[in-house]
Amino acid sequence: QVQLVESGGGLVQAGGSLRLSCAASGRTFSRYTMGWFRQAPGKEREFVAAISGSGDSTRYGHSVKGRFTISRDNANNTMVLQMNSLKPEDTAVYSCAASSEVILFPIPNTYSFWGQGTQVTVSS
Repeated sequence: QVQLVESGGGLVQAGGSLRLSCAASGRTFSRYTMGWFRQAPGKEREFVAAISGSGDSTRYGHSVKGRFTISRDNANNTMVLQMNSLKPEDTAVYSCAASSEVILFPIPNTYSFWGQGTQVTVSS
C-alpha cells in the first residue's frame, strides 16, 4: 500500500512557474513507477509525466514536454513536478499516482494508487 499526498498547487499567471510535490508513505517507494496526471473540467484525465523507480527514466505528455520536469527523491519518498512557462490550458486538478509496472505507461488504469489531487489555475 502507498498513500500519496500532493501539495504546491495554486493560482499563477501565464508564463509563470509552479512546483508540485507528492509525498508518499511506506518503505517501498523506490519500487514504484510514479506519474502525474491532470484533469480539467469536462475533459478526460490526461497523462502529464512519469518517472521510473530509480529515477533514471522519464516520459512526458506531448503538451508539456520541454516545459515540465519530473523528478524524485527516494531517500525522502517524494516526487516533484516543476512546471515552467505555464499556459491557461494547463489549468486542471493534478494528481500523483503510483504503479507497480516497470514500463512508464501513460494510461491511468495502470496506476494502482492515487493522491487526492491539487488544483492548478493559470490565468491569462
